[in-house]
Amino acid sequence: MKIYISVDMEGMAGITAPYQETGEKESFRRALHNQVRWIIDGIHQSCKDGEIEEITISDSHGGGTNLSYDELSQMDDRISLVSGSPRRQYMMACLDETYDVAFLAGYHAGPGERFATMDHAFSGKTVASLKINGVYMNESTANAALAGEYGVPVGLVVGDSGLKKQLIDDRMMPWVSFVVTKESLSRYAAKYRPQSRLSRETAEAVKQVLASDLTQIPRYRLEAPYTLSIEFKSTAMADMAAQAPGITRVSGTEIQAVCPTLEELETAILALTGLAGQVS
Repeated sequence: MKIYISVDMEGMAGITAPYQETGEKESFRRALHNQVRWIIDGIHQSCKDGEIEEITISDSHGGGTNLSYDELSQMDDRISLVSGSPRRQYMMACLDETYDVAFLAGYHAGPGERFATMDHAFSGKTVASLKINGVYMNESTANAALAGEYGVPVGLVVGDSGLKKQLIDDRMMPWVSFVVTKESLSRYAAKYRPQSRLSRETAEAVKQVLASDLTQIPRYRLEAPYTLSIEFKSTAMADMAAQAPGITRVSGTEIQAVCPTLEELETAILALTGLAGQVS
């Protein structure tokens, strides 16, 4: 059995602002490792612990160098770490059909959600809105769709209340087990939940997911070919992204790309937002 864990940061308890990544680096990294540790605790306590051969953790925020290889290895000797950037399938790099279930930790709401901590989609600097096949997407649904293309279910999402509203209340992924890390009060403010309660709830959710029939968890599915639509925050950003081959300019700020697979689409997101990020 193989488990895939994608780790972002904006949805973590203990983090409300981007400056913490550099200005409070020690506590920032501790917040990420704490949340991973609680997931690993749940795996250890689960009825499937003895069947698990590999736990792949994808460091999926920014440049992908936020997690300590040494610290993760001390949590469990089955852990492999995906680190660094650029890489194909960025937030879900190395995921394939051999995995049994995926967890998303520290995830956040997509752009424009009210009362959501640091809401954005893949690039807060450049992306105003992101759609696939005309459907508004956040990082959780886009990554779940990629997992679904491989037949891998997303069994657990850990994130802020803004993301819970999108996935559960607005029914973007109503079937998923969700653990709320904090009550988001605004883009840069939140009420953190008691750490002892959050650690218990995370471990319990992991245990429940692993005890279930994973084949019965819905896979997020989209119809191929896949049309990626990105509305950028300026016309200059769209100007730059539109220089890439195969790109259609829809408006002053929006571009589209048609991709045969979601693996290619997710890779295109990283490339196009990288191009757009070169201009102000």
